[in-house]
Amino acid sequence: MIKGNYVYLRALEPSDVDLMMIYENDTELWPVSGTLSPYSRFTLEQYYLNAMQDIYSTRQIRLAIELIGDSDSDTSSNQTIGFVDLFDFDPLHQRAGVGILIGDKKQRKLGYASEALILLIRYSFETLNLHQLYCHIENTNEASLKLFGKVGFRICGVLCDWVQHSAKWHDVTLMQYIRPEARLN
Repeated sequence: MIKGNYVYLRALEPSDVDLMMIYENDTELWPVSGTLSPYSRFTLEQYYLNAMQDIYSTRQIRLAIELIGDSDSDTSSNQTIGFVDLFDFDPLHQRAGVGILIGDKKQRKLGYASEALILLIRYSFETLNLHQLYCHIENTNEASLKLFGKVGFRICGVLCDWVQHSAKWHDVTLMQYIRPEARLN
């Protein structure tokens, strides 16, 4: 478990398949995730089984974002509010792509995604010894652009007409987070 002040990141559990069914099959999220068709329970169960393997084998990892409950709030513990992913893990070039989803819409814009990304960045640099993280964000997704910028990702380019949905082409911003001590060299 990777613990912060308000959330922690944990390995997937079999019960997370139910939540993945909801989030992965939400057609409103498909343009962000690049999904083209619904996921079956079997496919997500197989993904879960694969997720139990080592990141060096699978080249990816998904961690659940869970709230840390306390007795002074109405927020209960063990409430999973989303997922964060490292994908295209490349140990030779020491980089990986990042994706995040706070699927519970009531838990958005409360700072949880920022903390989850900060925890993921720390894990990526301190445990996996990565040099950099990157993400692709559609230019109209202002919330994600702001979120990644807030935690230290920097814009390094724009990919024109990169994704298509709703019968239109959309530009995508490429953002990177390079390990701070690496920039000193």
